[in-house]
Amino acid sequence: MNFDQILAAIDGFGKYQKILYIWICLPQILLAFHMMASVFTGATPPHRCRENSSSIAENGTWISAGLRQNFSLQEFQCVSVKVRPQDNHTEVLPCSHGWVYSKETFESTTVTEWDLVCDRAGLNSLSSSIYMSGLLVGSVVLGAMADRYGRRFVLLLSLALQTVFGVAVAFAPSFTVYTMLRFVVGMTISGIIINAFVLGTEWTCTKRRMLAGITTDYAFGLGYMLLAGVAYLIRDWRKLQLAISAPGFLFIFYIWVLPHSARWLLANDRREEAIALLRKAALVNGRVLPPSLQVEKCDNFAGQKQSHSAVDLIRTPQMRKRSIILFYLWFVNVLVYYGLSLGASRMGTNLYLTQFVFGLVEIPARTLVLLVLPWSRRFSQSGFMAVGGFACLLMLTVPQEHPIVLTSLAMVGKFGITASFAVIYVYTAEIFPTVLRQTGIGTSSMFARMGGVLAPIINMLHDHNPAIPLIIFGLAPLVGAVLATALPETAGKPLPDTVEDAENWDSSTTLNKEDPEMCQDAVLKPELQPLSSQS
Repeated sequence: MNFDQILAAIDGFGKYQKILYIWICLPQILLAFHMMASVFTGATPPHRCRENSSSIAENGTWISAGLRQNFSLQEFQCVSVKVRPQDNHTEVLPCSHGWVYSKETFESTTVTEWDLVCDRAGLNSLSSSIYMSGLLVGSVVLGAMADRYGRRFVLLLSLALQTVFGVAVAFAPSFTVYTMLRFVVGMTISGIIINAFVLGTEWTCTKRRMLAGITTDYAFGLGYMLLAGVAYLIRDWRKLQLAISAPGFLFIFYIWVLPHSARWLLANDRREEAIALLRKAALVNGRVLPPSLQVEKCDNFAGQKQSHSAVDLIRTPQMRKRSIILFYLWFVNVLVYYGLSLGASRMGTNLYLTQFVFGLVEIPARTLVLLVLPWSRRFSQSGFMAVGGFACLLMLTVPQEHPIVLTSLAMVGKFGITASFAVIYVYTAEIFPTVLRQTGIGTSSMFARMGGVLAPIINMLHDHNPAIPLIIFGLAPLVGAVLATALPETAGKPLPDTVEDAENWDSSTTLNKEDPEMCQDAVLKPELQPLSSQS
């Protein structure tokens, strides 16, 4: 029996798998906390220059002193203006005595603690980009470790490091230390996302993997919404950071309840442990395995896989075209997803309500994906990206005096790009042939992380011209929507096994009618399985 036949025999989505999905979904809530926490911990409240009383007495009257309570006048955020009575001379000076911040919304943020405003405002966005770089490094380092040591070990290690370093962030003595600690937290995010999703899919039968994979995305959306409530109750950034990190210590019981992947054990010649786990799963699911079980290994695919490299993604014409398009789609999806999410504070409406609704729209977006994917992968991908892009461009036509309309359009854009994000990893896994599927998804993920790094930097351009981020977030998905139409349709079609199959996709009618995953998954390296859409 091959592994998928064994899964079918023990019920590939029975009680054992459902309990497992509870364990891998719970950390997703904390992942959403860490991913979106900077919307609150790094928020910039209204501020003005701090005035020096002795300077006022000696040199004249500060105009900003008469506007002490009016934090909305942006012209006094980075300069102070004073008038000397003797010659009625007006002088504009930099904020040499620091800033005063409104505490109407936040008691403290990283911005207020380290004065990340005016000429230092770019450091705030730089910190977010460095955090996203942590996700990029983590996907490479922890992914390779998972292949060697197993996804259970790396998942437990990532949970532990995330908790310890997340708590340490709350006690960071300086902005530099804060940024370094957040970088490590970002690395652990990738370790948890990749290995939790892969652990779940490797225990799930082929037909249920799409449903099971999107289940973890629902948990992320729940955490997205819960963060708004937690941040509403805790307005001090250090206390908020501690509140979202400390619960990670509760996952210590995962040492006893989280199983290994039987697929990984088989791939690493730990057959006895794998059979024991399979028997346990069968028992929980009310099934029985034969006492003398023999598991086949897919040596033919393993041999083919070793003879291919990332160069094969662009070696032949059709593979090159599809690879470049998919790399771009991954990049744009992550760029716009986090660009809109991290820019929620600029909507002009209640930040906590906006954050809650941004998380809420993820639920219907992913539900709609489940309904339309069986109909068409290509037009689902193109249509959802078009919705996200058009919504961002329409925001350019709405004056700032209508924040509710702006927020509504941002919600539509978030809906479209979230749905597109859910489609892309399924679509990618089906387009790349079996012998290059791991490499293709891994390379696509690298481009996705680049989008995450650039998202905060593009948001920073809002201070120079508010239209620039929206133009980028609008045009980039529209280009992607057009490019997606050049990809082949994979819904209901047999998947390519070799590069030759992929090259002849449109004209060939002799592709293997069996599901290649029935063989392929038994030897796939775990860190390069199709990733969750938050990754």
